[in-house]
Amino acid sequence: MQAKLLFIAITTLLSTAALANNHGHNGQMEKCMNAALAKHPGKVVSLEAEIEKGRGAIYEFDIVGTDGKEWEVECEAKTGKVYEEELDVDPNSEEFKSKAKVTMEQAKKTALDKFPGDIESIEYELENGNPVYEFDIKQANGKEIEVEVDAVTGKIGETEEEVYEIGKD
Repeated sequence: MQAKLLFIAITTLLSTAALANNHGHNGQMEKCMNAALAKHPGKVVSLEAEIEKGRGAIYEFDIVGTDGKEWEVECEAKTGKVYEEELDVDPNSEEFKSKAKVTMEQAKKTALDKFPGDIESIEYELENGNPVYEFDIKQANGKEIEVEVDAVTGKIGETEEEVYEIGKD
């Protein structure tokens, strides 16, 4: 039942955005989605509304590109401008393994020491060519925090609080 409701929500969101764009609507979410798809043409498989420390409200789009690659594109909700693009990679890919100096277990400990909770998902990404671990952590208060740990230095990078998500993670 949840999968069916999720499918309906995504379909409604995407078709509404497409319809709105055909009528000249310039809403920021739609502007962000169009900017993300202009950078990486393909299919949006999820949308997250998040709050990033120091940046404020953002939209994050997961896109399966027409090139078969999976992209995470972040856009400022206020301006509608894309400011970050990350390529999802296999943890065993040469691109990731050859540069990573910190293990996933070390990165996981770093993230959980700062943001205690349960890890919901782990992603391996290249951010400007640099390997990054990304953890979605569900905290005891019910909030979900997205934490990036640099796979070279082991330091925490961006942290974002998820407001809502539509689509597959």
